[in-house]
Amino acid sequence: MPLKDKVQPINEQIRSSKVQVISHTGDNLGVIDRSEGIMLAKNEGLDLVQISPEGKEGIPVAKIMDFGKEIYAKKKKMAESKKKQKVIKIKEIKLRPKIGEHDYQTKLNQGIQFLKDGMRLKVTLMFRGRENVSKAELGPALFDKVTASFRKNGLDNVLQEQDAKAGQFWSRVYFLKN
Repeated sequence: MPLKDKVQPINEQIRSSKVQVISHTGDNLGVIDRSEGIMLAKNEGLDLVQISPEGKEGIPVAKIMDFGKEIYAKKKKMAESKKKQKVIKIKEIKLRPKIGEHDYQTKLNQGIQFLKDGMRLKVTLMFRGRENVSKAELGPALFDKVTASFRKNGLDNVLQEQDAKAGQFWSRVYFLKN
């Protein structure tokens, strides 16, 4: 969520004539005029920032703080949390039921490399024309062949996540269990 979406009114942007003011040390200064609160903040070289549109009795709550420093801290915190996010990459290989053995091995080797690199692998079977009629028999057999090939190539800890059938496509996602 970008910081521009949550603009907090500061100083003269606060619309209410009276505000409940909290000092930069955290002391409650009570309900005072907005202009008096701004003057208190300016005397300390800080800003009066509205932190809540409605506090007790419907009066906005404002705090005396360095607004620039606050924005900097929020941006830094967002950047830090973004660093910690793990992006899951999904690579896809597409197979047909009547695929040649060499083509199958080439695509399988690509898939094995993707799995070893820590990515998830989406294997999509494409059925066309008359192949759609025999999808119920050909699909599971081809997926079993793919799973067996993974195990034969030393990937015993491959798990399948989900199946998705959509029209002429049938997909299954594989990943390595750590």
